[in-house]
Amino acid sequence: MDATQDKRLFLIDAYAMIFRGYYALIRNPRLTSKGLDTSAIFGFTNSLIELIRREKPTHLAVVFDVGQASVRTEDFSDYKANRSETPEAIKIAVPYIHRILEAMHIPILGVEGYEADDVIGTIACKAEKEGYTTFMVTPDKDFAQLVTDKIKIYKPGLKGGDIEILGVEEVKAKYEIDDPKQVIDFLAMMGDAVDNIPGLEGVGEKTAMKFLKEFGNIETLLANTDKLKGKLKEKVEASAERGILSKKLATIICDAPIEFHQEQYDLETPDFEKVKEVFEEIEFRRLYENLYRAFAPAPTETIVVSEVEVKQTPAGTEVKGQVMQLDLFANFEELDQATSTKSTIEHNDHLYQFINNPKAQKKLVDNLLKQKVVCFDTETTSLNELEAELVGMSFSYKKGLAYYIPLSEDKGEVLQTLEIFRPFFEKEDLLKVAHNLKFDYKILKQYGITVKGAMFDTMIAHYLLNPDGRHGMDYLSEVYLNYKPVSIETIIGKKGKKQGNFRDADLRTQTDYAAEDADVTFQLYELFAPQLKKENLEELFYNIEMPLMEVLAKMELAGISLDEKWLAQESVDLENDLKQLENTIFELSGEEFNMNSPRQLGEILFEKMQLDPKAKKTKTGQYATSEDVLQKLASKHEIIKYILEYRTYQKLKSTYVDALPSQIDKTDNRVHTNFSQTTAATGRLASVNPNLQNIPIRTLRGQQIRGAFVSGEGKKIISADYSQIELRLIAEISGEENMIKAFQNGEDIHASTAAKLFKIPLEDVSKTQRSQAKTVNFGIIYGQGAFALAEQTGLSRTEAKQMIEAYFETYPKLKEYMAEQVNKARQSGYVETILGRKRHLKDINSNNFVVRGHAERNAVNAPVQGSAADIVKIAMIKIDRELEEQQLKTRMLLQVHDELVFESPADEIEKASELIKKEMENALKTQVPLLVEIGVGNNWLEAH
Repeated sequence: MDATQDKRLFLIDAYAMIFRGYYALIRNPRLTSKGLDTSAIFGFTNSLIELIRREKPTHLAVVFDVGQASVRTEDFSDYKANRSETPEAIKIAVPYIHRILEAMHIPILGVEGYEADDVIGTIACKAEKEGYTTFMVTPDKDFAQLVTDKIKIYKPGLKGGDIEILGVEEVKAKYEIDDPKQVIDFLAMMGDAVDNIPGLEGVGEKTAMKFLKEFGNIETLLANTDKLKGKLKEKVEASAERGILSKKLATIICDAPIEFHQEQYDLETPDFEKVKEVFEEIEFRRLYENLYRAFAPAPTETIVVSEVEVKQTPAGTEVKGQVMQLDLFANFEELDQATSTKSTIEHNDHLYQFINNPKAQKKLVDNLLKQKVVCFDTETTSLNELEAELVGMSFSYKKGLAYYIPLSEDKGEVLQTLEIFRPFFEKEDLLKVAHNLKFDYKILKQYGITVKGAMFDTMIAHYLLNPDGRHGMDYLSEVYLNYKPVSIETIIGKKGKKQGNFRDADLRTQTDYAAEDADVTFQLYELFAPQLKKENLEELFYNIEMPLMEVLAKMELAGISLDEKWLAQESVDLENDLKQLENTIFELSGEEFNMNSPRQLGEILFEKMQLDPKAKKTKTGQYATSEDVLQKLASKHEIIKYILEYRTYQKLKSTYVDALPSQIDKTDNRVHTNFSQTTAATGRLASVNPNLQNIPIRTLRGQQIRGAFVSGEGKKIISADYSQIELRLIAEISGEENMIKAFQNGEDIHASTAAKLFKIPLEDVSKTQRSQAKTVNFGIIYGQGAFALAEQTGLSRTEAKQMIEAYFETYPKLKEYMAEQVNKARQSGYVETILGRKRHLKDINSNNFVVRGHAERNAVNAPVQGSAADIVKIAMIKIDRELEEQQLKTRMLLQVHDELVFESPADEIEKASELIKKEMENALKTQVPLLVEIGVGNNWLEAH
């Protein structure tokens, strides 16, 4: 490439861009299947590729800090001293980024003792003399001092936003100065918390701008302090020396020991094979295609190839045969399936058609039935499946190609159209793909269509691959496809009373939005399906999670009856209890105060009553009074017990007793919770709207709420609960013979453990000893240490430590298993359940012992909790199949922790109870017997 034709040099500030990429994904880090946090690598590499694609630079280099910046620490030892430790994900990222840059033939620059800023400054100044225009790629404001007609800041956009290029005029306007060099004085006056540059005392951004307008630079200001007044004058004069030092620290050095040899910076074609190796190792699938495209020539043409004809009719677009679209690249034909680096529908090559003619719809169905895999999506008037009306459906079986079927407002006409599509939904051997398939399944069920046969939910697939991540379609599209779908809010408005209805959008808008959803979901399927196979998760996905989705859909549609009178009485009783508790608390504190004010409560407990001389304050300056803080003070004064009880009752009243009646569906007078398969990283189900899994069962008051969940007329509630499933499973998984034998012999495991711990006969175990053994039994599963055990049991720290040691002597295999799990996690980055469900532990090798300790506890606990979740799910699937095969009217309604709740006609109770117990106890073949307790009653409280 002839550098004289177009001399544009891009210098990338490596760490600024790496940190930026890392923090952009901080809430939902990007993890590999082995749990490696690749957010920083992805963010940096994606920005680099986008820069090359967009700007086609002639010359490019990436500049790193190398070692300590001794040129500044010699003058000021505290320079950058307040910076926190570099996150481990970034430390891990740098070697990978080096490998990627080397494979791309991009020079890596850095000079020992100098900062990246100095290296960029030096090269930019030398390149300017050679006639280059230099773009400093960084979000760092310090670089503004270097800006000239030939040196500019190139600030990448955040979250897909526009880039910003700052030249001389932009810098002058931004800082209200006459010369970019004055940025040095600006930083010297106000200081810089990021770099720990002290600046002048009492001078912030506004004052610094004012001083620059009046004095021009810091030297002139310090020579004219007599023009200042009051405290500010004193502060500026007292910190004058500090200000001059700050100017030196803030000045970017332009004569670092590095030469500018322009031929080194030529942008070359990467070694694609080497890049691919690194990308495959860290599971960057689409990024490789984007890189390839960034170096490819622009498409010569886009053509639509049709096997037969496409007719435009007054009724819409009639399609006969198969329509597909190809992008033709000069010498890059093999990339016609690659995802475009263009980020939205406007730039993405696609063919989205609406078909609102029955004849054409039948042709489409014929075409769909010939496919092996088809993605579908429904568009509705609401996200509440029970009240939602169908507005349309979309289908896709090839990237870039999708069809939209608009549906009438007349329900009879909708049913006629759905009949045309019934063969598609009911075809057993056609894999039907959707994102959050349960929603579409329930919507169609309400219209008399049952989706049958093989199914694939991309949301659940991603959950299995990355349980700790986010699983929304738009998010996955941006991360995996580098494509930003149309937002529903741009069509119907933001959430709230004024939000519109999808039905009101015009047909073209509906088509683009709905067809795009199907297209994007199909592309996600193409990515996730082979990945599930690679990670050995297919069995868990196809045999457990997908059949369970159907079971949950039925449960959610069934709902459960609520007794509103019971709840009304419970509300009155709780109100009385709260008043009594309030009076008791006021008597003990010696004065009345607002119980719901943490500030007032803190002042009473820590200033007036002096319960903790070392009481901590929150950022707002008030005392911390959270539950964990109060629990630790429980032994100091009886008032704490009453305060905690007050909070529990108040939460029960507001969250359940007063809120549940408003969640009763008016059509059938039942409450319909939603069960989420993708919320808890352990594999457990979550319950939302309302959350029925958080109803406390350890307190009498909490239990009372269960009395409001009642059976219908002529029916009973059956409750089936696994007994101590997690303890039984830790015995099973660890192979701990002493524990296995105790369970096999039907012993009380806590009494049995106490007998072994205290070396006494089983019959001599006291209640206190059993209680202590119970605490250790459950505590060990959660990685509890001596400190926590002492707090819970009332033992001293030494006694608790001795008890844990005795416990591991009693159950040696358990100790081995725990160490084994931690080691396995250290090596592979994850642990697994009995069925191979993975839990990634990215912090298992952290240098921070608190963070590492949390990951180690998860390494032990996740396989136990996850295996319990697997077993409950297997049981649910088996019970559902048996109830259907035996044509019983008993219905499964709820799943809460290790318990299943059913509604059964009186004449089926005995048969159903036997069936439920049998399937639950035999869900999985285990050495340790799984024990299920069955209860029957008119409501959930009676049955449990």
